Amino acid sequence: MPRTLSASEMVTPGSPGPPLTEPTEGEQAGQPLLDGAPSSASLDTLIQHLVPTADYYPEKAYIFTFLLSSRLFIKPQELLARVCRLCIEQQQLDKPVLDKAQVRKFGPKLLQLLAEWTETFPQDFQEESTIGHVKDVVGRIAPCDEQAYRRRMHQLLQALHQKLAALSQGPESLLGADKPISYRTKPPASIHRELLGVCSDPYTLAQQLTHVELERLRHIGPEEFVQAFVNKDPLASTKPCFSDKTKNLEAYVKWFNRLCYLVATEICMPAKKKRRAQVIEFFVDVARECFNIGNFNSLMAIVSGMNMSPVSRLKKTWAKVKTAKFFILEHQMDPTGNFCNYRTALRGAAHRSLTAHSSREKIVIPFFSLLIKDIYFLNEGCANRLPNGHINFEKFLELAKQVGEFITWKQVECPFEQDPSITHYLYTAPIFSEDGLYLASYESESPENHSEKERWKTLRSSILGKT
Repeated sequence: MPRTLSASEMVTPGSPGPPLTEPTEGEQAGQPLLDGAPSSASLDTLIQHLVPTADYYPEKAYIFTFLLSSRLFIKPQELLARVCRLCIEQQQLDKPVLDKAQVRKFGPKLLQLLAEWTETFPQDFQEESTIGHVKDVVGRIAPCDEQAYRRRMHQLLQALHQKLAALSQGPESLLGADKPISYRTKPPASIHRELLGVCSDPYTLAQQLTHVELERLRHIGPEEFVQAFVNKDPLASTKPCFSDKTKNLEAYVKWFNRLCYLVATEICMPAKKKRRAQVIEFFVDVARECFNIGNFNSLMAIVSGMNMSPVSRLKKTWAKVKTAKFFILEHQMDPTGNFCNYRTALRGAAHRSLTAHSSREKIVIPFFSLLIKDIYFLNEGCANRLPNGHINFEKFLELAKQVGEFITWKQVECPFEQDPSITHYLYTAPIFSEDGLYLASYESESPENHSEKERWKTLRSSILGKT
């Protein structure tokens, strides 16, 4: 899997370049950003640069950047077909007699490219036709070393099938109570159950939240970041390059929203203000431990849940809370200056991760909505194509840098043992809808002004059937 590369690592001096197609006028105007790769070029030239030869293999950073961004201009299945066709033509694999010495030098490079592609973008190989292209081109080089190539091919396909099987068990099925419920004056036992009854230790809950976050992150493919913002290539057909394939990314955003509402529900549910204050202080401690771990997504969800209006209006409850620790957390996640404080903390966690000696120190779980926003503005701020029609490869190098860093973070193994009873509660505990939260809040602490009183009456009538 790719990692974020420094500028010096992106270039290997002396690497032989591919037999590039003739560039069109102005194509090579930009300075090369990777070994032999132009800052802008036609799609044909960029595809050619991806294809290995007996004496050339593309940079890892180039492979990841191009495979990530190419789906804006060509379907992955079509790209694979073109790469395989170029390999067959250039190595003359369709001839009755092969140049075995040449093919023995080329074969391992082809298998390496296919291994990197299937490892990083396994979703590109869901269709049987793509597997057919792979089998065809590998079958053509197999006669040069039948046993070795067949074994490598078997290993490649086996690893791919395992990855696809794991990804098919998507995390979206885990959210048992994704739809918020309405408030009831006498909730059934399953709703009345409290989180503190399941887990009263903030350190344990922060660790279990980190377990959930890493489990859900693992399912998000790098291609989803590109596919989330794709419209269509103006030089291609009138249809988008592919259908919407961002379900894991969307499921992760839903998890964030669920955690916000779960926090607010747990605070608004108790009838006694002393208990509500206790729940708030508990979540403050959980959020602080999330910060220490490097789990910024759960931290922001907890802070957001405590800042929801139905919670923040509970003045009598907050009067019983020691708020100093909460204000410190709010300061860390303050949106001022484009989340300047959070970004500083994230850089610190990322640096710690690079020099870490344990899995715990490697954990970096970014505030996901802000990561999406950053990638969105990068995508919107620069054109995919230049005025001459060439692909703006320089833009996609920056995109690949951000996404590649995220991939490194999501691969960290969770060092905390899972507690199924806690994670089950986090996934399945019923949560109040926004109206349900307001009604619970008004029932706990009476409305303070005319507009609140009117809303309380409306909610009591619509939800409880009372006047």
